[in-house]
Amino acid sequence: MDLPVIPSASVPDSAASHSAGEADARIHLLDWDVEQLRTWLVEQGHQGFRAKQIWNWIYQRRASTFAEMTDLSKKLREQLEQTYVIFRAREVEAVCSSDGTDKLLVHLSGGGEVECVLLRDGSRRSICVSSQVGCAMGCVFCASGLDGVDRNLTSGEILEQMLRLQSRLHPDERLSHIVMMGMGEPLANLGQVLPALERARSPEGLGISPRRITISTVGLPPAIDRLSKHGVPYNLAVSLHAPNNELRTQLVPVNEKIGIKAVLDAADRYYEANGRRLTFEYVLLGGLNDSDECARQLLGILRRRNVMLNVIPYNPVAGLPYVTPSAKAIADFKGILISGGVNVMFRQRKGSEIDAACGQLRRNRQSV
Repeated sequence: MDLPVIPSASVPDSAASHSAGEADARIHLLDWDVEQLRTWLVEQGHQGFRAKQIWNWIYQRRASTFAEMTDLSKKLREQLEQTYVIFRAREVEAVCSSDGTDKLLVHLSGGGEVECVLLRDGSRRSICVSSQVGCAMGCVFCASGLDGVDRNLTSGEILEQMLRLQSRLHPDERLSHIVMMGMGEPLANLGQVLPALERARSPEGLGISPRRITISTVGLPPAIDRLSKHGVPYNLAVSLHAPNNELRTQLVPVNEKIGIKAVLDAADRYYEANGRRLTFEYVLLGGLNDSDECARQLLGILRRRNVMLNVIPYNPVAGLPYVTPSAKAIADFKGILISGGVNVMFRQRKGSEIDAACGQLRRNRQSV
């Protein structure tokens, strides 16, 4: 089935005006918060309130160039253009699936490529954003870590994904949810993820409530504790994928140094600190973790916790040997958990035909 490749011209690259081969030394404005911009404006002799005007243009009015900011003086627009760049990355490809899912492949000026996704579901407009180029966690069934990890993204690179995806919406539509479930382990890059989310949730930014922002993790206890102390009630989604250490270490190699108990204890502390019901993610792999015994062990772990179990039947990845479970295995697995009193949701597949579903995002499409 031939899928439409969507032109990426709707959001020009701010750095494109510089000559080919010339390094763009301008500051990536998305790396800054509104207070930093206000300080710069005052130092340049401008009124500080202009910072919120500029933020409104970028985050609410979806401006991608300073020339669009017509309520600013020509002098200020020229100064901004000389000093800052809004969109620094380059869209390599944009593809849309028949279910309304858009996927962008973005080349970063700092090196590497990442993918990010816009999902349309009824009135919801959710975006799935990457936090690293690649991933070091090594989940054996996931495309994102096939080539390891190259580097962390900056807060500006994370925000640029959000804004590029927002630009694909109709002017009357707004982003409703953010999930940090793209490429990379968000908790391995909290120093950049948290500032990006601060700006995404602020009234001057995208204005998205933290209750509509989900951070996914394979389960790094010290980082979960740091997130607990941060004090913002983001939703935490823990990628469990197995009910015992032997199987989890096989599927998620980093588990060998952590262990399920430490992950669960850290998740419990997060719940106690924030009062947000936990989500556990469980990719269901045919013949590996989809047995009745796995379901019963999982029931023993989760039944006394206030959790939502998000079960994701495996989305095939080219070059990997894993398979989606049979319909009977899925039904049996679900039945055991529901009868045991666990809140279970089987995630609807979105974007699988364009390799945009859970576990299918890659840092290098040429390796497919």
